[in-house]
Amino acid sequence: MAAQDELEYKVLHCGKLYTGLSPELYDQQQILIKGSIIKELGPQVAAPPDSEILDLSHLTVTPGMIDAHTHPAFVDPADLYDDTIKNSDGWRALSILRTAVRSLEGGFTTIRAVGWFQEDHVLDVKRFIAAGHLPGARIVAAAHALGTTGSHGDFSQSFRGFPELADYLAERNPGTGDGPDFFVKAVRREVKLGSDFLKLMATGGFASPHDGPEDVQLSDAELGAIFETAHALSIPVTAHAYTAELVSRLVDYGIAGIEHGSLIDAQTAEKMEVKGVYLVPTFNVYDKILQANEDELDALEPLFRQKLLQYRERLRAGREVICQSGIKLGYGTDMVAIHHNYENGWEYASWLTGGLDPYRALEAATKNNAELCGISEVTGTIEPGKLADIAGWPRDLLRDSNALRDCAFVMKEGTVYPARSHMAES
Repeated sequence: MAAQDELEYKVLHCGKLYTGLSPELYDQQQILIKGSIIKELGPQVAAPPDSEILDLSHLTVTPGMIDAHTHPAFVDPADLYDDTIKNSDGWRALSILRTAVRSLEGGFTTIRAVGWFQEDHVLDVKRFIAAGHLPGARIVAAAHALGTTGSHGDFSQSFRGFPELADYLAERNPGTGDGPDFFVKAVRREVKLGSDFLKLMATGGFASPHDGPEDVQLSDAELGAIFETAHALSIPVTAHAYTAELVSRLVDYGIAGIEHGSLIDAQTAEKMEVKGVYLVPTFNVYDKILQANEDELDALEPLFRQKLLQYRERLRAGREVICQSGIKLGYGTDMVAIHHNYENGWEYASWLTGGLDPYRALEAATKNNAELCGISEVTGTIEPGKLADIAGWPRDLLRDSNALRDCAFVMKEGTVYPARSHMAES
């Protein structure tokens, strides 16, 4: 073997190792990497002479984590409702790049961008990183969220006091429109642009002013047009949806996954499990609702406060259903107005403090997320033949709810990048 070939090898000495393949931590394992690919793992690997040795014996080593629900186009959570008028398309693109860089530094080697309402050029940033021009987390993306006029996905609501301006801004949102013909064209356009999946805004939400989480914002004719076109073009579909009734209907349409699903019941959970529909529950978003005291709630805008109080107990019951179900769960943060969108480790705290098995959370953030992102053939687990997407953590992953906020080592495709702890961020 030539000396030049030998130098391509790295050996990681792991204190503990979680591979993503089983709910276990293995002691004192080694990982042999050639270039970007994992070649071997075990207590002692057959490393060529002069391999680079990386001592991670003080860390728990895992696959690179994946955040399956991000909105990376914000520099700061305060930008959320000012974005429509404050920021340019170019600004959003730069924010996505920044999010990808800091997510990678935090041990998340892949992020899934679930569509935005204005142009943010996420697909350009995805391709720029993939081409190796700048480092950053791998991006899986829906270019635009698809929703109807005035829906939870129509951010021109911010200008509802100026109807002409609101209408103009809605027309600039590529995914906002009405009727089956519009959505047939919108689906085809997303495929043309290179979206990896489609994101539907199928229902209202908690923060938007004129709707609620039980509202259905796409008609049967519109949904039928979307799914018929998507299935014909072999592009998977996910949806922002809350209630048992709507989620059940979407499952019947052949949806691949659901984002949130916070108000589902046991019957719907079982239906999702049987049909193999995944759920990304974004628990941390609703922690503030479930845990807020009356003083905190009193500080909120009155209509928003009323909505939160109305659904608090149903959100609590829905979370219990999700936690007790056998649904394939994905790990996603949905950071838009709470923390920075690269602080991907916050969701782990919600899973552990909510009583979920930490191995279920780790599987969601690695193996499951790779599957729902359509990249499981190359990443998501540590095994021979996969890309060397690897992270190292100094905390106890099974007991410390802040463990995924404190990265000490990160490798993407065999290259080591600077690691960053996000413990001091917020």
